[in-house]
Amino acid sequence: MSFRGAMIGAALGIFLFYLVLIFSLFYFVGGKGFWEALLNPYTLYSIRLSLTAATLATFLAILIALPSAYALSRFDFRGKSLIDAFLEIPLILSPIALGASFLVFFNTPLGNLIQNKGIFFVFEVPGIILAQFATVAGLATRLMKASLDEISPRYEAVARSLGSSPWQTFYLITLPLSFRGLLASVILSWAKAVGEFGATVTLAGAMPGKTETMPIAIFTALASANIEKSVILILVLVLLGILALYGVRLTGKKFRYD
Repeated sequence: MSFRGAMIGAALGIFLFYLVLIFSLFYFVGGKGFWEALLNPYTLYSIRLSLTAATLATFLAILIALPSAYALSRFDFRGKSLIDAFLEIPLILSPIALGASFLVFFNTPLGNLIQNKGIFFVFEVPGIILAQFATVAGLATRLMKASLDEISPRYEAVARSLGSSPWQTFYLITLPLSFRGLLASVILSWAKAVGEFGATVTLAGAMPGKTETMPIAIFTALASANIEKSVILILVLVLLGILALYGVRLTGKKFRYD
């Protein structure tokens, strides 16, 4: 086998592996039980909750990720390496450990103070948003930093030399040039939030009709041998993932900066 054939064969092999896995789900598609599970109020609630919570968590993550990514990309300051390293914690720490860390935090005096002020996170919907935020904030910052690193600081320097303020330069020069990369970062972060399981189930629990997101609903459905519901939610997640990846491909098309 040629070198080229071996490389292409490996790519086709991993493609077929996932393709067979996904198509096996359609074995359970159809039939009365499938459609009853699809239209079940708890199933529809899990889908709505996942989409809503992931959107809110991603929005909050982007609010802090974008300025953080710009600071790490453009400025040198004390503690930069440490901050940069801490962005990897959600990627290397088990999601269950991350969720357990929140449970421990909310049993400290500061955590109890937050809860006593009426902001409840443990076994509540805000806990879902918090868990998803903690999972995607570091990832969003890392992805956005990579996008900003691709933009030469010379463009910003020219704008500043022509009298633009730092804020004007950021909004009129940096954001438009890096828009596609930043948008791809948002899409990937949102997809990651939708599929988050470990930290969410540890912090918010798995209460049907309250804190049961799609990944949690898949877990509980399998535990109760409800295959139809599991397949439905898996297919929804697969569809959302494919659409997200397709959106990233569209935003990632190359274009000239000059």
